[in-house]
Amino acid sequence: MTNPAPMVQLLLTGDELMSGDTVDSNSALIARELAVLGLVPARRITLGDDPQALRTEIQDLCTRGDVLLINGGLGPTIDDLTAEVLAQVAEVPLAEHPEALEHLDAWCERRGLALNDANRKQALLPEGCEILPNPVGSAVGFCLTVSDCLVLCTPGVPGELRAMLNPIKERLQERFGIRVQRHVLRLQTFGVGESTAQQLVLDDKSDWPSEVALSFRAGAPQLEIKLTVDVEAHLPLRHQCRQRLETLFGDHIVGEGDRKLAAAVIDLARDQGKTITTAESCTGGLIAQMLTQIPGSSDVFPGGIVSYANEVKASLLSVSDTTLTEHGAVSEATVREMVQGALKATGADLGVAVSGVAGPGGGSADKPVGTVWLAWGDSDTVETVCLHWPLERVLFQTMVAAAGLDVLRRRLLGIPEQSFYLRQRRIS
Repeated sequence: MTNPAPMVQLLLTGDELMSGDTVDSNSALIARELAVLGLVPARRITLGDDPQALRTEIQDLCTRGDVLLINGGLGPTIDDLTAEVLAQVAEVPLAEHPEALEHLDAWCERRGLALNDANRKQALLPEGCEILPNPVGSAVGFCLTVSDCLVLCTPGVPGELRAMLNPIKERLQERFGIRVQRHVLRLQTFGVGESTAQQLVLDDKSDWPSEVALSFRAGAPQLEIKLTVDVEAHLPLRHQCRQRLETLFGDHIVGEGDRKLAAAVIDLARDQGKTITTAESCTGGLIAQMLTQIPGSSDVFPGGIVSYANEVKASLLSVSDTTLTEHGAVSEATVREMVQGALKATGADLGVAVSGVAGPGGGSADKPVGTVWLAWGDSDTVETVCLHWPLERVLFQTMVAAAGLDVLRRRLLGIPEQSFYLRQRRIS
């Protein structure tokens, strides 16, 4: 017999969350990870760094649920209050935890730092707590049982939280006898919007098995499609649904899990022994940034050139004065010369260039805000497309940068067709 699922509650702490200086992405990450265990948080509370408010809320949450996950407040500063307040609620003293201190010593040694009193504060934890290892940051997590509620405390830094969630899930499984109930397959796509994706599925005449839940998570620049089954016996049905999605979405599927366009481009280039470069104007180096965020990008990316001003387009990318004068910076002729200039400057095999009007000003009747030219190819063959993507400036840059990566991906895969987005937005 399966044990009833424990009631899970979340408490996120920090003045920066209340003021809007920091956007809460951690609660979404926690919820996604807990969903794999079939757990859905019953309550989510966000509080500032107020000791009394935290004390009152923790006391109340511990009497309501089986699990309380507290995120934030484990750092070295005076406004990091989680350990102190939880010790008060549990009616135990703070004590220097030897395992936490050992972790701090090792963390400082790896960075050539001396352990100071501020950092040492992170080893002062409620007496009797158990450590939750943090493989990334200086502050360990810890757990403690209060009023029969398992309280799990984690740092607020997203990368640190992410690195700690698998051991936390294992602890929950052990404590509450949870067997993995959900099997989630996430497919990353680019080039098709949420409504179009849903319509493709609706137009498919095949029966969709009720045992496989289909959901979409829109994002910029990628759209995630999820296939979920609750029991292992239904995995073959999920595989059939995946095959159907591959038929429906085809080359718009970038990969599984958290697969990013940049990673797909880098892996393809590496497998083919090719190098790639970028020549960017309106995206301000965002394509290069997306590439260099991927470990191992130096294998295939020798560098790119951000040529925002016409003078830089001329001096670094050899775009001719005649081209700039007669056609302007946002033109097919200019991006053609930009990509050829980047290929020559870096010695790369394949390149992409973008130049557009990001707005909110600077547009004209023939080149309205949202107009962008892309060029991509090698020293022999360059392809171009002009798009109109009238979006807010940062979102425009994000989508154009992703489009630049996608045309490289398709070129490396030998796919002549452009994505739905490019066909939809194409004006030349």
